[in-house]
Amino acid sequence: MSSATTQIDPTKPSIARVYDAFLGGTDNYEVDREVVRSVQKAAPEAADLAVENRAFLIRVCRFLAGQAGIIQYLDCGSGLPTAENTHQVVQRVNPGARVVYVDNDPLVLAHSRALLDGNESAVIAAEDIFEPERLLGSEVVRAHLDWDEPIALLHMGTLHHYNGEDTRTRKDIMRAYLEALPPGSYVAISHFLDPEDEYSATARKMEDMFLHSMMGSGTFSARAELEELFNGLEMVDPGLVRCADWWPDGPRLRPLSSAQRCIAGGVAHKP
Repeated sequence: MSSATTQIDPTKPSIARVYDAFLGGTDNYEVDREVVRSVQKAAPEAADLAVENRAFLIRVCRFLAGQAGIIQYLDCGSGLPTAENTHQVVQRVNPGARVVYVDNDPLVLAHSRALLDGNESAVIAAEDIFEPERLLGSEVVRAHLDWDEPIALLHMGTLHHYNGEDTRTRKDIMRAYLEALPPGSYVAISHFLDPEDEYSATARKMEDMFLHSMMGSGTFSARAELEELFNGLEMVDPGLVRCADWWPDGPRLRPLSSAQRCIAGGVAHKP
């Protein structure tokens, strides 16, 4: 991800804008839509990844605000605002819930600040989510969250974009976050999955077209790799599963698409 001071470049695809295009949004450019078209040529159902990730986020936020009673949220790599953002979901359950979004895409920052104007309980911090120590020391993050009380850390569809630009692994990055969380906190992660079955070929096609065309790297990871991201924390039932299988809102009326089988997520608790 680019630095927070980088200007918007309409000639290069942006992670946030491509997701927006997948979700049918309007805050994207032709270069972003071209990525979407290329991915859908390789895997026509690829848009299901973005849709399923958003649905998972909403269900997780309802659980955290309603059943777990969490009132503080750190949403890393929040992306462009769309329907049912984190603060809207949790503040519907508890109007006093506080949310700090984190992103460094200039368009995301501009749109988020406009959306959050007047909402004193929801702010955005301009930081790189793959530099946890710097992010956690941010004045915005420290000022708006009470680090003596439980916090929900959200990494939804972010870690598979990590380039590995230094010697740290994704597990190292998550360990830095989790060690900083107060007792009683929760962490929620969604990540592109290599299902290691007949759908692996679809995952690899989407990986080549989506991640590599946008970032130059990135991976759909196996289940064992995703489990390591939680660093041994206590998983909330049903554990690490396909996002579509985590607290679904109702009975499944049709089979999962190949893309829906290629994104997994889970929630863990820090005692």
